[in-house]
Amino acid sequence: MPINHKLRLGLSVIALAVGIPASAADSPTTAKPDPVMHAYPWAPSPGHTQIALWPGAAPDPMPVSGPEFWLRDPKKPIAGRPVTAVERVSQPTLTLYRPKGRNTGAAVVVYPGGGFWILAIDLEGTDVCDWLTVKGVACILVKYRVPGDDERQESRTGPYPHSKVALEDAQRAIALTRFHAKDWGIDPHKIGVAGFSAGGYLVAATSTLPRIYKAVDAIDRTSVRPDFGIALYPGHLWTDEGKFALDPGVPVTKDTPPTFIVQNEDDPVDNINNSLVYYLALRKAGVSAEIHIFPKGGHAFGLRHDPAKPASDWPLLAERWLRTIGMIGR
Repeated sequence: MPINHKLRLGLSVIALAVGIPASAADSPTTAKPDPVMHAYPWAPSPGHTQIALWPGAAPDPMPVSGPEFWLRDPKKPIAGRPVTAVERVSQPTLTLYRPKGRNTGAAVVVYPGGGFWILAIDLEGTDVCDWLTVKGVACILVKYRVPGDDERQESRTGPYPHSKVALEDAQRAIALTRFHAKDWGIDPHKIGVAGFSAGGYLVAATSTLPRIYKAVDAIDRTSVRPDFGIALYPGHLWTDEGKFALDPGVPVTKDTPPTFIVQNEDDPVDNINNSLVYYLALRKAGVSAEIHIFPKGGHAFGLRHDPAKPASDWPLLAERWLRTIGMIGR
């Protein structure tokens, strides 16, 4: 369908995420097909379990301008494949992807990026689950609340404490996973988090902050602290350009879990300092941390391999790291 004014914000966010100027996203000279919008909530492929994060209404409700929808834009492929964006999420969910073959007992709760406006649900979500489950690791994909094209919600979305909703959903997903660990074949002491861009911020926030919402049921008696974190090109951690320091809203301590970080030096969206200040804070606190900085490769590469981008080999490095910290077998 043609791009209308209600879709332009979401498409511009996708364009920015992959390092394409927003003006180019709507270029009339592009001959490729227009994005296709699906006017219903995103759901996983058959065979995977999707459940609501909250028993009723989510705390701190964030109104959106209309029903949830998702779209796929063939104009800006990454590694030859289009990116699927989910918008206007008001009813957050998680989807369980069980391990294929051998079960290591480990699980990773995954937070896609999208600037807290959209969710790159395949590039930084289902692609991740496809990788993890083959390695014997359960994947829990979180569809957390984002306003999509509703610019009126600018004051209601973003990192904590500017906005609570994304972090509330992120923490609840950890609690829900740990609560169901036995039923889902998961070791409750091997539950980690992985996130990209805005989701990378959620990795740091869940790793350092106590539960920020009031307990709603027995699920919230379980810990919301992950056992390890994987942060890919995180944002919102270096917030003061006048000094090289970590956002004080992410209080790293000796109890912060082991962390793996990847970013490209030429990232045009989230400055490399976001990764550096977090890594140095982890080191100062005595937390086990591993960081990989690559000179080129941009932003939002997900798991899609590109021979020209060495950073796209990060899953091999992450798998080795998971073995060294004892989360998966050698």
